[in-house]
This record gives sequence, structure tokens and C-alpha cells, in this order.
Amino acid sequence: MNATMADNFLESSRRLFRYYKSLGDKAMAQVDDEALMHQPDPESNSIALIVKHMSGNMLSRWTDFLTSDGEKTWRQRDQEFEGSYADREALLEAWEKGWQCLFDAVDPLTAADIERIVYIRNEGHTVMEAIQRQIAHYSYHVGQIVFLAKHLSGAQWQSLSIPKGNSQVFNAEKFEQDKQRKFFTQ
Repeated sequence: MNATMADNFLESSRRLFRYYKSLGDKAMAQVDDEALMHQPDPESNSIALIVKHMSGNMLSRWTDFLTSDGEKTWRQRDQEFEGSYADREALLEAWEKGWQCLFDAVDPLTAADIERIVYIRNEGHTVMEAIQRQIAHYSYHVGQIVFLAKHLSGAQWQSLSIPKGNSQVFNAEKFEQDKQRKFFTQ
């Protein structure tokens, strides 16, 4: 891959990670503390458990990203789906810690790193593949957080995209603008 394409991939990936974090931030901000801990049924995860899992995954995958296996020996994945946080503050602290670990690893990457091999559970991935894997994983779980938050918020929910019934107005506004390149932003 040439350097320009690699740089574009890295910048796009950084933006996507920040975009999905912002969706999670905005969704969790719309629910009360009780809703964060609510499990729809014993086999389902609460927002808090999803955050616990995501944070554990991020800390494992992104700590020493280029030099050690992404599944750390200290990670206790099964415990990520048990218990909960004492309160919103503890949940948000874990959420931020996981994302900060990710950004600390991804932000310094350069085009020269993109084809390096990293390992996750002893399986080799290029840096590009590892990033794509994690974007898919985190977007999946952020979608769960948004779904639960929307469900638990009910009529108070503030849309994170185009509100129902507003597609025509939204599209009309978009098509009135000059063509532009899409950048995922907060």
C-alpha cells in the first residue's frame, strides 16, 4: 500500500473511532444511572456490562499494540460480563480509560506501520486488519449501547442521526450545499 493510501486509512480510522465514541457518549448521556445498569433479561447485557467489556477489550488490544499480543494474560474477559460499576462516574472512568488507551496507540501510527504484523490470540494481523477488526467490534457494541439507551429513554430520546420523519428536510438541506468530502467528527 502506498503511503498516501495508508495515511488516509489511518486518518479515516481515527475519525471512525472518535465518531463511535461520541455516539456512545451521547447515548449514555441520555439515560439515568438506573438505566445504565438495567439488564433486559438475565442473558442480556446492560449498558454498563457492554462498557465493561469494551474497556477491557481496549486495554488488552491497545496496550503495547505493536509489541505484544492483543489478548493480554492479565485480561479477565469472562468477568467483563459480571457485576457492574458502583455508579456512573466509575462507568465513565472505565469508558474513558479504554478509549484513551486506544487513542494513545492509534494516534502515533504512521504509514510505515500499516503492514506490520501484530497478534491477537496468537493470530497474525496486519496493523490495518487489526484496526478494521476493532472498528467493527466497537461499532457493534456502540450500536447495542445506542439501542438500549434509546429503548430506555422512550419519548425523551434525542436522535443521534436523522430523526424519524425528517429525512426529506435533512436531504434537502444536504443537497443545497456544495459537494464535500465526508469526515466523521464528534
